[in-house]
Amino acid sequence: MSPADPRPLIAHVVYRFDIGGLENVIASLIDWLPTYRHAVVALTEVTAFRERIARRDVEYIALGKAPGHAVRLYPALYRYFRRARPAVVHTCNLAALEAAVPAWLARVPVRVHAEHGWDVHDRDGSSRKYRHIRRLYRPFVSRYVTVSPHIVEYLTRGVGISEADVSLIFNGVDTDRYAPAAGGSAAVPFDGGAWVVGTVGRMQAIKNQTLLARSFVRALQIEPRAADSMRLAMIGDGPLRSVAAAILAEAGVHHLAWLPGARDDVAAIMRGLGCFVLPSLAEGTSCTIQEAMASGLPIVATAVGGNADLVTEGVTGTLVPSGDVDAMAHAILRYWGDRTLAARHAAAARARVAEAFSIRAMADAYDRLFSRLLAQRAPQLAPGAA
Repeated sequence: MSPADPRPLIAHVVYRFDIGGLENVIASLIDWLPTYRHAVVALTEVTAFRERIARRDVEYIALGKAPGHAVRLYPALYRYFRRARPAVVHTCNLAALEAAVPAWLARVPVRVHAEHGWDVHDRDGSSRKYRHIRRLYRPFVSRYVTVSPHIVEYLTRGVGISEADVSLIFNGVDTDRYAPAAGGSAAVPFDGGAWVVGTVGRMQAIKNQTLLARSFVRALQIEPRAADSMRLAMIGDGPLRSVAAAILAEAGVHHLAWLPGARDDVAAIMRGLGCFVLPSLAEGTSCTIQEAMASGLPIVATAVGGNADLVTEGVTGTLVPSGDVDAMAHAILRYWGDRTLAARHAAAARARVAEAFSIRAMADAYDRLFSRLLAQRAPQLAPGAA
């Protein structure tokens, strides 16, 4: 630790530092926890997403991992941990869990592992293989953090981790950045009479955006009049982008949709939507749902993972069965046809986020956790220690 900066260092370890909900959480923690120094260690690469972080004193390390087990990276991780001497190594999701081993070998005092959600290969946490992997690495982790109650249950009942070693900290959202439109222009390329249903996220299998594309097509088949005003915005890049575009083109409605790829003006885009949809196959606590709720939007989401912890059926939005095109189409049409209901659910969604899911509350919870663990395991490194 540099004598010029005595603040303890947190090394956040991820598979890839790119646009995503998990990465947004890390960026927020870095900006909202000034009593610590921070580093981001990506097993693969660090992308331009790093510009999302306001602080300029952050170290970024990209290790260029090839497919397969990360054991080949153990020497590089060990050397980094010995050189930088972090007080906390914060590994995120299963793909980064392996870094807990070199952190333990390097005698990092606090090793926190966070579980934010599921992989497409284990949508409901039933994979014996992934449970076994988590059990193998359990001795190297000081503390577990989860973002939803169902992941707490998975870790305690499914993996066998003691409840005393698991902390539940909901993801937080910046309610100043994500807020309802207040007379300003929104960043969607449709005329003022359009009612836009939209989604934001990496366009990959676990997020299942093709369900939304098919549901949009189905909604227009059920109610052809909706084509006069209903529009679709799908923000994000990935392998499903071209698939979704093909579904819309085949149905002859591609001219009613906008698929611009990844954007850095998501908050402004949210303000142009009439409804937000999350069609995922699995979720932890979705940051994009929280951002949409903070933006004052009614939510349509699949009833998977932690979505029900965020969306209260009939109050802040509508939950539909995963993969059910007709149910999602009817839910979208309900908000399109009943703007009073949409406005009521939107207002309740905004109030719910402001009450329970603020970014300040999330940052304070992590701060208390890190400080308590350091006070127990390395008192001389705890913030404020003499």
